[in-house]
Amino acid sequence: METPGKSSNDSFKDGPALEDVELGKSSSALAWSVGAQEKTAAAEFDPWENDPENAYKWPLGKRIFHTAVPAGVMLVVCLASSIYVPAVEEIMEKFHVSSTIALLPYSFYVLGLGFGPMIASPCSELFGRKAVYISCGPVFALFILGSGFANSIAALAVCRFFAGLFGSPSLTVTSGTMADVWLPHERVLPSILTVTTPFLGPGLGPLIGGYVSQYKGWRWQAWVTLMFAAIFLTPAFFLHETYKKRILTQRAQRLGRASGLPSPPLSSTLKIFITVTLTRPIHMLFTEPIVGLFSLYVAFTFSVLYIFFAALPTILGLTYDFDLGAQGLTFASMIIGVLLGAAFMILAGLAAKRRTSASIAAGKPQLPLLPERHLAIAIPGSLLIPTGLFIFAWTARPNIHWIAPLIGEALFAMGNILVFMACLLYIVETYGPLYGASAMAGNTMLRYILGACFPLFARQMFGSLGVGWATSLLGFIALALGAVPLGFARWGPRLRGMSRYNDGR
Repeated sequence: METPGKSSNDSFKDGPALEDVELGKSSSALAWSVGAQEKTAAAEFDPWENDPENAYKWPLGKRIFHTAVPAGVMLVVCLASSIYVPAVEEIMEKFHVSSTIALLPYSFYVLGLGFGPMIASPCSELFGRKAVYISCGPVFALFILGSGFANSIAALAVCRFFAGLFGSPSLTVTSGTMADVWLPHERVLPSILTVTTPFLGPGLGPLIGGYVSQYKGWRWQAWVTLMFAAIFLTPAFFLHETYKKRILTQRAQRLGRASGLPSPPLSSTLKIFITVTLTRPIHMLFTEPIVGLFSLYVAFTFSVLYIFFAALPTILGLTYDFDLGAQGLTFASMIIGVLLGAAFMILAGLAAKRRTSASIAAGKPQLPLLPERHLAIAIPGSLLIPTGLFIFAWTARPNIHWIAPLIGEALFAMGNILVFMACLLYIVETYGPLYGASAMAGNTMLRYILGACFPLFARQMFGSLGVGWATSLLGFIALALGAVPLGFARWGPRLRGMSRYNDGR
């Protein structure tokens, strides 16, 4: 078994170290396979800290450009997941299928989002960030184009699955780019941007898609997605490579050809790839209580989010007689909730930094920083999720103003992002950059698999139980799962000590 790489507590003091989360998500261990070349490069060239290709040394404007473009690509990919939903009724009529079948293209896209990063992350380490952006982005756009021309529900589902598969690399590679461009103490805002975008994009999708479907028809959800893709994908071709290992490896390869250095063994690279990308994430998901329980909790709340995308327009449309455009506008409350959650995280981080600075200034002894400190934001989040669901459940009625259920929706969205951020930071700091990355890979896979499956029975559930009891059922489950972060706050140190993947903290 590999030894986990050394992790730095400083990166967690100064902000969420998403480099540890996403760069290693699938194959941080692949660095071994190019290690000899990188060492050669380091010996022949100036230290990386003074290297002109080091993104940390770029002008501020260039660094912002290399942050905004990948974040924009990720926003488009996430928006494309839910922009389809307002067109479901029209697609049912067009292809003469049930609501469950009409939702398959939506679920297939989400499924593609779950499997793509498993391959894309190691590819970004081997070939660089830019290569992934400019190779996967156009293929994503081609399959979105194909979905717009689809003449059967099967063709539509297949095209959207591959669109999700080739669009999904941005969900992980963007985090790597952020870590390449910003120093640890500068990553708070870029990290929060990276975490919030996958929640903002799906909220924007129905908001835009509602009016598009109402006035232009279902095919235009593909054309609008392509317009956004053109806006954000075109600048991606002007990005520079930011990944240190790739830059140094290219230099070392040039030296290797000149000096006869051997290439890294393919068999070793493939073995590490399979272990880190596939085997270990699944093993940790089923054998590590921290990974399994927290992943189950986050996957459930993530799935409820996608249930809302599938069922909310119909619920509010029938309850308040909203047209398609107005149904999409209701998701603005979810966007507001996500932004409130991001603001809460920023304020919490600043408050923690002030307390630490004051303690140091007062000369007080500094206690070791434990991963359990990240659970502080999960406590309010675990309360906001069921609260929002219960509010929505019993206020979505014709005799109660529509703003009431939307407040519940906003509270749910705010709690959702707080719990997810706590999960991400806690798992990565518990297991270190290598094992933590594998744990989050399993987490991601479970989230998107459940997120793809839950919407398929959402309408039947609401139809059978009614809005009140169906949403309350979700609320009760969320309330029960809210005990997970509380349990880790109490027994987390003991569980970490028992883990075979514990990196010693």
